[in-house]
Amino acid sequence: MERRIEQQRGLFFEEFDEQACYRHRPGRTITEADNVLFTTLSMNTQSLHLDAAWSAEQPFGERLVNSMLTLATLVGLSVTQLTQGTIVANLGFEKIAFPSPMHHGDTLYAETIVTAKRLSASRPGQGIVTLEHTGRNQNDDIVATAVRSTLVWCKGAQP
Repeated sequence: MERRIEQQRGLFFEEFDEQACYRHRPGRTITEADNVLFTTLSMNTQSLHLDAAWSAEQPFGERLVNSMLTLATLVGLSVTQLTQGTIVANLGFEKIAFPSPMHHGDTLYAETIVTAKRLSASRPGQGIVTLEHTGRNQNDDIVATAVRSTLVWCKGAQP
């Protein structure tokens, strides 16, 4: 018996639903090692992420997770469900905010809503989808938000 091949992928332009809230699971627990590695790889020498003694004297009393790691993980959590293999490019990010900090050991959960979509005027077979990502920790506190514009393939147009 020959089986049909089903390959995991994100959504094509036509499949993005402006009435849906996409919940991305599983979440990702951010460890101290994750934070130190990301911070040093990205050349961010901020003491708030690396220096435990200095951070203990600051308002939060401990090191915090690098907000760029939080943002990267927030977007990354959405990829499998929304854009895996169907994205052409990220066009931009705006309205990025971090209302509450992430701490070592916190788990980040993500959800996305589609706020706009339109066919591209200059790129046939592609469409622009605007995504609003929200990240929450295990206590349901919002720790990050971001609006992302993406260029995605339409069904049947992908090479």
